[in-house]
Amino acid sequence: MTALSVNINKIALIRNSRGGNMPNVLQIALDCEKYGAQGITVHPRPDERHIRYADVPELKQHISSELNVEGYPSDSFLNMVTAVKPAQVTLVPDPPEALTSNTGWDTIKHKDFLQSVTKKLQSANIRVSIFVDPNISFIKNARELGADRIELFTEPYALQFNEDKNSAIQKFAEASKFAHSIGLGINAGHDLNLENLHFFYTNIPFLDEVSIGHALISDALYFGLEHTIKMYRSQLQ
Repeated sequence: MTALSVNINKIALIRNSRGGNMPNVLQIALDCEKYGAQGITVHPRPDERHIRYADVPELKQHISSELNVEGYPSDSFLNMVTAVKPAQVTLVPDPPEALTSNTGWDTIKHKDFLQSVTKKLQSANIRVSIFVDPNISFIKNARELGADRIELFTEPYALQFNEDKNSAIQKFAEASKFAHSIGLGINAGHDLNLENLHFFYTNIPFLDEVSIGHALISDALYFGLEHTIKMYRSQLQ
């Protein structure tokens, strides 16, 4: 079964736009679980424009599903996650000024750095996922540096989906099969939505988890959070 992890960054963005605690990020996370989410994802950035570092330990303390914390492995990020010990940390190559994730790691160029970070996180009993493009060489190196999983960066799939979905999925299906063959777990995320998620799911073998935020929260404005999560879960069946 492929797990749905709901990224609640956009909830925090709305909260931060007015100050105070409305909407309540923790309560939204608990409600997501109640409505069927099997995990909660957050991506704290240095400017704390949405999820704040202080949100992470509170979420870890109170949610019952897996907490996945995404981010660039700066010293401050690593200190935070090794103290909080979420179930999973997803390493992304975002520079501090990035609006959103826009590429995966070059695990060949950054192998030594990522290997050191991975060892540090695993020594704290944290599962490590490396955010990558569907590139066989980068996936192979992710395994060699010791990662537990990869997260496939799915924006290229989403952009091509309406033009030629069969062509769009090809590299991702091949990457998934290869990753599984060398012992890596497989996650996916970025621009997956109600239109393209089911096709992705049915064509990607061994898919452990998808993390979805922007599209899901946007859909919730129309359908409500509970119904939206159920709609996304139905795409993974």
